[in-house]
Amino acid sequence: MQELDKATKDSVNQWLNGNYDAQTKAEIQNLVDNNAITELTDSFYKSLEFGTGGLRGIMGAGSNRINKYTIGAATQGLANYLINKYPGEKIKVAIAHDSRNNSDVLGKITADVFSANGIHVYFFKALRPTPELSFAVRELGCKSGVMLTASHNPKEYNGYKAYGADGGQFVAPDDKLVMQEVAKIASVDDIKFTAIPENISYIGEEMDEDYLNKITSLSVSPEAIKRQKDLKIVFSPIHGTGITLVPAALERFGFENVILVDEQTTPDGNFPTVVYPNPEEKEALTLALKKAKETDADLVLATDPDADRVGIAVKNLNGEFELLNGNQTGCLLVNYMLEAWEKAGKFTGKEYVIKTIVTSYLIDKIAASKNVTCYNTLTGFKFIGQIMTELEGKETFIVGGEESYGYLVGEFVRDKDAVVSAAFIAEMTAFYKDQGSSLYEAMIDMYVKYGFYKEKLISITKKGKTGAEEIVAMMERFRNNPPLSLGGSKVVTLKDYGLRKETDLTNNSTSEIDLPKSDVLQFITDDGCIISARPSGTEPKIKFYCSVNKPLANKADFDKVNAELEEKVDMIMNDLAV
Repeated sequence: MQELDKATKDSVNQWLNGNYDAQTKAEIQNLVDNNAITELTDSFYKSLEFGTGGLRGIMGAGSNRINKYTIGAATQGLANYLINKYPGEKIKVAIAHDSRNNSDVLGKITADVFSANGIHVYFFKALRPTPELSFAVRELGCKSGVMLTASHNPKEYNGYKAYGADGGQFVAPDDKLVMQEVAKIASVDDIKFTAIPENISYIGEEMDEDYLNKITSLSVSPEAIKRQKDLKIVFSPIHGTGITLVPAALERFGFENVILVDEQTTPDGNFPTVVYPNPEEKEALTLALKKAKETDADLVLATDPDADRVGIAVKNLNGEFELLNGNQTGCLLVNYMLEAWEKAGKFTGKEYVIKTIVTSYLIDKIAASKNVTCYNTLTGFKFIGQIMTELEGKETFIVGGEESYGYLVGEFVRDKDAVVSAAFIAEMTAFYKDQGSSLYEAMIDMYVKYGFYKEKLISITKKGKTGAEEIVAMMERFRNNPPLSLGGSKVVTLKDYGLRKETDLTNNSTSEIDLPKSDVLQFITDDGCIISARPSGTEPKIKFYCSVNKPLANKADFDKVNAELEEKVDMIMNDLAV
């Protein structure tokens, strides 16, 4: 163990000698006996922290792993925060879990720790989607909520999303206050693991009913659905929680021809039919696309394990199924909702949409054309939820989302919601089919009207401690030596969200960015390209978001302009040398 640094070695010894169970100690001792320096370092060199998506990591023994003790410490810290924040009040929390291995066990541990601290727990008795947890926090008047999930990460991962009283994930200053309380848990002995059963209530179908009724009330084109009720929809929950609510939501909206991907309907934390349970990946939709071709479907929908993200596929101009990316679906959803609201005469002048700074700026353009405010936030749906809470009762939220396949319609939830999104994507498809158009054709019409915006995401994975250091070095390089040109276009603006500073590179003048600090860099070119670099807060990755655009004079030019924009993206990525 001589190769371990002192802090890591101390952490290993603390777990070997502390009040941990025998199985955990045996797992650690086995690594020590085998001199597994890299794995020991990655497991113990730091403690898991709340990032943009809460607590997330690989399952296993260690301070940097998801296990009974890191989940227990997070819950004890959160409980201490709640007791400090709401002195003398009866505190209630809601807890749900997805289909991942150990999610149910970790959920029960979370419930036990809260109950042991005198906090009343509403615990979903079976797996449920993340958005329903957010909904339940609001409906039950809870002060907090916890979702046990690692979203779309590989099967080795699990995680812990913590929510505030508004049903949104914690934002400043509360996120830091929770982190401070968690950091104060110096020993496993500080965690109250012994449950007080009377402090735990179980919830389920009654909450489903309330949620489904409320989202169904948001429908804006019920007549089109009636005429297109036989719209063929293929749906896959990719072994996750989507099976509990998405088919029911589609049925409530009026769709009668929903075709399930049988091989993927059973919840299974091993995700046996996919490499990654991520609807952003084409591979994850292989079975759904096969079923769609067999049945000549109109629409393919697939949700991730905790059903907060949704991927879709529709027929292109050649009649072949094509996956839409998160920006395309988000733009279509915003365009449809605003046009439907306008047609229904629902605008009062106080409506708004929200997106993140790395999501297509076509949304800003569509919103401006309807005189609807478009707010831009940092990456992370918690910031969208924060704005919704600040504006509640003053302005009306219609729709919002982010390029990573997460959207929300209506104000009942404060997180991305694949259930309501799937229902509205189906409604949107029915609406355009009722007008004699496919969803793909509607997308091209949108580009003709507002300009052809094309986005691409490049993710580079850098695992472990050395990977984290490489990502920091990469960001510093871009920060200190920004590129002069990208894709043959001059870089004219640098936005450094870490410094909250925007620099006009043509004259070196600066201005302040009115958003919280975040480790994001944006390069804007003289022809409107926007390239963003951002380390992920939940995965060992650095992400590069590239957005280019050009006018599209007519439908006939679609393929030509698409190829030109694709070439432009490739040139930019080549210039970045990533």
